[in-house]
Order: sequence, then structure tokens, then C-alpha cells
Amino acid sequence: MITPFSDEYWMRHALNLAHTAQQQGEIPVGAVIVENNKVIGEGWNQSIHSQDPTAHAEIVAIRQAAKKLNNYRLVDTTLYVTLEPCIMCAGAIIHSRIKRVVFGAFDRKTGAAGSFINVLSCPGINHLSVVESGICADDAAQLLSEFFKHRRAEIKLNKKLNTIK
Repeated sequence: MITPFSDEYWMRHALNLAHTAQQQGEIPVGAVIVENNKVIGEGWNQSIHSQDPTAHAEIVAIRQAAKKLNNYRLVDTTLYVTLEPCIMCAGAIIHSRIKRVVFGAFDRKTGAAGSFINVLSCPGINHLSVVESGICADDAAQLLSEFFKHRRAEIKLNKKLNTIK
């Protein structure tokens, strides 16, 4: 049983948002921002449909939370995200002063919280978030793996169909 308002509880919420992204043909990443055990912002990847390279789950959630608080500083909040934030999202996390970042799966290619680079814990940065990783990591990684496996199969099929024409 999942304890209400635990890290796993909120990460499961973020995973549900990642499923929404997947259903829309987006890379399945979900994010939720919590303050005092209440959701103040949430999002999922929307870059493809919005044709906006900045529409990552974290950015969508940060924008929503900032509007809700009427402040771009999200000082006493926790961001839960299913995939390790990229450099762009790490920059937004720093500028918004998010207190804590909890992520699921590691991103060895573009992760900016320790996998590829460690922007969120870089000495000299004007704000450091507490970072915790690996919460529901297997579920998040499996969702991403299945998505990209399916996407590669579609690309292969389309190439095959195009050579037949």
C-alpha cells in the first residue's frame, strides 16, 4: 500500500501524467509540483503537439505552479518528475527556486541531475535544490523503453512501406 502524500504517492501521480503524454503521442514524461501536500502545478511532455521545444513536463508544471502562486519563485515546493531533468529544465528549476526535486528514471544521455551532467548541484549556482532519485524508477524506465521500442518499430514499418511504393 502506498502511503498518502509520500514520494511514491506523488511519483505515481506523475506517472499517470506520463501516460497522458504517451496517449497523445508524446514522450511519456510527467511532472507534478507539490506545496504542503497539495498539487499546485502539473504537466506532461507536450513539445510535439505544441511544436514548442520548451514544453517539457517540468516547464509546463512550473508555469502552472507560478501562475497559481502568482510568483515565479516556488520556494517551498517539491517537483516530482518521472525522468531526470534535462539542462533546460534544470535551469528553470534553479531560477524558480524549487526546494526539492524527486525523479524516477535516470537519463544517461541528457540528464542534468547527475547522470550526464550535474547542473542542480553545481558549486557556485545561486540556488541548490535537494535532489532524490530512483523513486518508481523501474516503472518510469519501462514506460519510456516501451514508448521508444514502439516508435522505432513504427519508423521501421514506415521505411519498409515507403520502399514498396
